[in-house]
Amino acid sequence: MLNIEILPVLLRFLFGGSAVAISAIVAKKFGGRLGGVFAAFPAVYLAAILGLSIDYKGSELLLISEQLSKGALVGMLADICCALAASYLILRSGWKKGLVYSLLLWAVLAPAIYLLWFRF
Repeated sequence: MLNIEILPVLLRFLFGGSAVAISAIVAKKFGGRLGGVFAAFPAVYLAAILGLSIDYKGSELLLISEQLSKGALVGMLADICCALAASYLILRSGWKKGLVYSLLLWAVLAPAIYLLWFRF
């Protein structure tokens, strides 16, 4: 059966939800550009690292954190491409289609970057 710890799940929920709420509030109050800066806050990454610290200790924690960080770099590169594509495609195709196309691009790019970078 699945062995799911509740604390790491709650940390992800707290960090991720807080980041989304703060970026929406900042975007509404100060504009979309500044809200976008907060939307890029690495909440999931930080929550994942904190969650790992519950399950792993010592050198094993360092190793798994390094692996997670390398994967996060791949995801962040794909995120940058997705954001650039969204800024273009939303204006060109409307927000619904633009978001779908941008996310599809991310879904193709993230594994492609991973495979090229780490030669899996």
